[in-house]
Amino acid sequence: MSTLEKIEKIVVEGYKSIEVGVVDSYKKIEDIVVDGYKKIENGFVEKHLMKEGETVAEAKERILKKVKETDNIDAE
Repeated sequence: MSTLEKIEKIVVEGYKSIEVGVVDSYKKIEDIVVDGYKKIENGFVEKHLMKEGETVAEAKERILKKVKETDNIDAE
């Protein structure tokens, strides 16, 4: 293996290491943002859209079903 090939190998390994670090950091940030959004969304549904005796998941499902029905009516 020539000196140039050795240098190339070291540089490629270094970039791969940086890439892994960047991707892992991005995933962590994405998870934090998504979790925060879900907490806000669930809080809004709980406070303003839930019916008595309904869970947040049930309320979301009910709303989604209604939206889909409305979209089908608009498409006709």
